[in-house]
Amino acid sequence: MAVLYAVAYSGTVNLCNALTGNVSTTNVLDRGAVGGGPALLKIVTTIGATPTVTILIEGSADGTNFFPAAHADSATPATVIGATFVVTTATTLYKLIQANQPWRYLRATLSANTNVTVTMDAWV
Repeated sequence: MAVLYAVAYSGTVNLCNALTGNVSTTNVLDRGAVGGGPALLKIVTTIGATPTVTILIEGSADGTNFFPAAHADSATPATVIGATFVVTTATTLYKLIQANQPWRYLRATLSANTNVTVTMDAWV
């Protein structure tokens, strides 16, 4: 796992590319001293037979202890959740990570993954 400092990457970090299995993202975004602003997470999935994956977006103040990060789907930006969501199709999703949360580090964890490949990019 690499921790990638968002400012050094023009505010964009690739969290994973073609990730499969029940794992956390390959990379972790470090927004450093950027502050408590919002973030955008783009999730792209490709699928095989009987696809399903559960995704949890997580934040951390110290890079070790992660907690569910409050976010909203771009289609319903006023509906904020801090829970997992399930993907069962090939799709592109945009998740709006809410501002003023106590996280410096951002990642996602995949679970119950059957035949779904995930790529994620984050912007701060």
